[in-house]
Amino acid sequence: MVPVSITNWARSVEFRPSALHRPASLDELRSLVASNPKVRALGSGHSFNELAATTGALIAMDSLPPVMELGPDVVRVAGGVRYAELGRFLDGHGRAVHNLASLPHISVAGSIATGTHGSGDRNGGLASAVVGLSLVTASGDLVELDRGSPDFAGAVVGLGALGMVVAVTLETQPSFEIRQYVYEDMPMDADFDTVASSAYSVSHFTTWRAPVWDQVWVKRRSTEPPPVDWQGARAATVPHHPVPGMSPEHCTAQLGEPGPWFERLPHFRPDFTPSSGEELQSEYLIPRTSVSAALGALRSLAGRIAPILQICEVRTIAADDLWLSPAHGRDTVGLHFTWIKDEARVRTVLSDLEAALAPYDARAHWGKLFLTGPRYPRMADFGELARRYDPDGKFRNDFLDSYVFA
Repeated sequence: MVPVSITNWARSVEFRPSALHRPASLDELRSLVASNPKVRALGSGHSFNELAATTGALIAMDSLPPVMELGPDVVRVAGGVRYAELGRFLDGHGRAVHNLASLPHISVAGSIATGTHGSGDRNGGLASAVVGLSLVTASGDLVELDRGSPDFAGAVVGLGALGMVVAVTLETQPSFEIRQYVYEDMPMDADFDTVASSAYSVSHFTTWRAPVWDQVWVKRRSTEPPPVDWQGARAATVPHHPVPGMSPEHCTAQLGEPGPWFERLPHFRPDFTPSSGEELQSEYLIPRTSVSAALGALRSLAGRIAPILQICEVRTIAADDLWLSPAHGRDTVGLHFTWIKDEARVRTVLSDLEAALAPYDARAHWGKLFLTGPRYPRMADFGELARRYDPDGKFRNDFLDSYVFA
């Protein structure tokens, strides 16, 4: 059999599995998993490393039935459903999830498996809303886990190492409206905690070309008034894109225009599908208490970072208890870098960047580009859990062998 060739969204990673399957039913998926010696799940492809790679069969989840079933205060959703679809469904029934990532086009299972997050002091990552998982294990069996299961905290951010997540049950809450405001040229010495805690969701953006936050995106519940003159910044009078010079056409509505949560919490509109992929991304997660020192360390590298950077976004995430979550055990700040698409130059800078952030116990995001393996306190426990669910290593690949099972 001639291997197929596909790439991630940014076309920076090539996958060459022995075959690519798109099962149309749960039974077909279970049969494929049971019959293949090596297999991995493919989500929406919005990753920047080889986490999804396999020498065996790659199984795309986007042809499975897009199940979305509403229950009392929860929703059960097929793993391949994207958050844009889920948002429309929930809002149509007067419900919401607590937060969304900057792009709503990513799949539910893939986002949760890699610890993807949004922003907000009191908002956990997307995985923190999970109350149940339906998992196809190496034997093709269907396993159900919930918060009462002893393996649950280890399985949610699971990197695809325990099996194929075919459905997820999420907590919901009543739907709500958000107003989004953008502030420009906030001095970087403005009090970070005051700004980050001032709204439901806050994102700081900088190009590292000057000691300022070029933009601060503030997402407030529609019942809360915005500050007018704030921390030395000025309120934007026209819409913006996070990357300077790019058209805001595809960004979510700003200037205080109210709208449903699923059309404001992301930075980009649900009806816009990213297509260019001319970027690389890295993210490092540090304790909230270390943000001032870590930003100081980054300022010392600004001259190296700025020439290859499109934008840096800084967000806060509430602590959770999920073993491989970037916010495990601590309130967290995410330092996210969208680079130009020049991997050689980016890797050279990442070496210094990771060294500068090492004193602050930085954890690399599982779905992004990094050099040093992520350091998580429950890594050894997760390795034992994965071996128990997959004793023959059906779901393992070089990435997992290097960073989890080493």
